[in-house]
Amino acid sequence: MTTRQSSLDAYVFEVLMPDLVGHDRRPAAFVVYLHLLYSAQALGRDQVPASLQAIAVKTGLSKSAVQAALRHLKRRGLVGDEEVGTQVNPVRHVLRPWRRRWPLDAAP
Repeated sequence: MTTRQSSLDAYVFEVLMPDLVGHDRRPAAFVVYLHLLYSAQALGRDQVPASLQAIAVKTGLSKSAVQAALRHLKRRGLVGDEEVGTQVNPVRHVLRPWRRRWPLDAAP
């Protein structure tokens, strides 16, 4: 088994985690977003092919919990609204709104 290292923006753990888990009381939304963000980085793009079942299997959540989490993430502007792909193989658009607000964090 090979392991792959990945780095995530500090914003995800310092701001987003307390906001989604503590304030919104939606830990499943944080877990789903973390999975999608990691998958997006592994693929090197913002669009991730991921069905409800695939996300449920990877995160250990139920399909209904994943569905509710995705609805919440869409409302929060962390996952795109548009439906891309097919119903069987949907593509999720992972958004990182904090990158637009803080251009100083972007590498030159």
